[in-house]
Amino acid sequence: MIDDAYKHKVKTAAEIAEIIGKPPRRRKIVMCHGTFDLVHPGHIRHLVYARSKGAKLVVGVTADTHVKKADHRPFVPEGLRALNLAALETVDYVVIDPNATPIENILTIKPDYFVKGYEYQKGGLHPRTAEEKEAVESYGGEVIFTPGDIVYSSSAIIESGPPDLAVEKLINLLDGENRNFDDLKRALAGVAGAKAHVIGDTIVDSLTVTSVIGASGKTPTISVRYEGKRDYVGGAGIVAKHLKAAGAEVTFSTVLGDDLLADFVREDLAEAKVTLNDVIDRTRPTINKNAIVADGYRMLKIDTLDNRAISEQVCRKLCEAIRDVPADVLLFSDFRHGIFNRESIPLLTAAIPEGRFKVADSQVASRWGNILEFRGFDLITPNEKEARFSLGDQDTVIRPLGTRLFEEARCKVLMLKMGARGMMTFREAGGDLRSFFGIDSFADHVVDAVGSGDALLAYASLVLKTTGDPVLASIIGAMAAAAECELDGNIPVEPAMVLKKIETYERRANFGG
Repeated sequence: MIDDAYKHKVKTAAEIAEIIGKPPRRRKIVMCHGTFDLVHPGHIRHLVYARSKGAKLVVGVTADTHVKKADHRPFVPEGLRALNLAALETVDYVVIDPNATPIENILTIKPDYFVKGYEYQKGGLHPRTAEEKEAVESYGGEVIFTPGDIVYSSSAIIESGPPDLAVEKLINLLDGENRNFDDLKRALAGVAGAKAHVIGDTIVDSLTVTSVIGASGKTPTISVRYEGKRDYVGGAGIVAKHLKAAGAEVTFSTVLGDDLLADFVREDLAEAKVTLNDVIDRTRPTINKNAIVADGYRMLKIDTLDNRAISEQVCRKLCEAIRDVPADVLLFSDFRHGIFNRESIPLLTAAIPEGRFKVADSQVASRWGNILEFRGFDLITPNEKEARFSLGDQDTVIRPLGTRLFEEARCKVLMLKMGARGMMTFREAGGDLRSFFGIDSFADHVVDAVGSGDALLAYASLVLKTTGDPVLASIIGAMAAAAECELDGNIPVEPAMVLKKIETYERRANFGG
């Protein structure tokens, strides 16, 4: 790959120190440090100026874990930022700094000159800059400030129109984790035959299509002509259908009413070859959410539901199913419509057999519920709003927010969904493994984003269980979500659709378009 031509420039601080030797040196060493989230003209001028002061230029890059100045940042992961700088002729070495400040690297490398931007001395030295200056001068080095010039902002450039770096970030992640596209293909094929058991609320999503005839002159009443209606099995039901489409053997335990919509659910799931374990509750209707569309616009949604907590009898039957249904993966798909509540969750969780792979998805941001009620699970997949809801935190930027949720949930893997911005995965890490990594959205043309999280949940759960690899699970889950975004309606994602995504991005990675 082309990136390989520059990797030799990316070193540790200790490796650079050994190469350049200790001061005093005949050939001066210059060092800069920064985030370099997007390398822009201001960065180039700064680096060229710094290089002009010595024989070699070392650039320190702030590690992802210490970039906290804005939400959803860094936009470019540390490995790719390092390679972007290494590709510049003016840069001789790049070091990804694992520390919050560059002081330790300064004292290890001992550059003759440490170059800072003009803005860092304007109006007096910032305390952190003063600490850096003290470190440099402690061994006889010197801090130089670049001449005053236009100060460009990576943040402003990113926020005005984020560039599409999905391919580059994917390559960087796979390379950094010693994975490749063949690994993705094998992982996708390997989920066939896995046994999955889904417990959750069934929702029948209806789409009533109309066209506007006119409006009343006296009241705010719109007159529409009925043109048709389509029903889809949604909620936890579509999660079950995604799992089945992926190749798993699926049992779906849920609560239905005694009505015609329940018959529709049975017929639909039978056609999809999902084994349905339905508990009938004659006191409540099968949940229906009917969106009224007028001339292509969603004008109104009519929900028919009863959000009361399930009875002790119904809860007991679901606990029996959790204990008795053989499964490799158990998924709690919580839409907070009665099955999962303060009383039932401890009982349902306690019924899970020892050693069962446990997954929870809690789509409850608009109702009372909390993903933290599923502590100790192998995988949880909330979106950003649900994460903030669970922690009561609307202010913290996304990476520290995810880290806190991961720690409080005591889960093994957290996949934090961020909509059009992709996702961020947090995991138990040791050795050289990173504790978190980001993945951009792989959707090329969004038709209907609703339900993409259900596709991600299904595919990521199966891959994580069968491979034990959060990286492969996250990428394949994200690609399944992208495939769902490109479909109109709640349509189960087939493995062929995900494979097509993998092959598309493999071609793009190899400059095949």
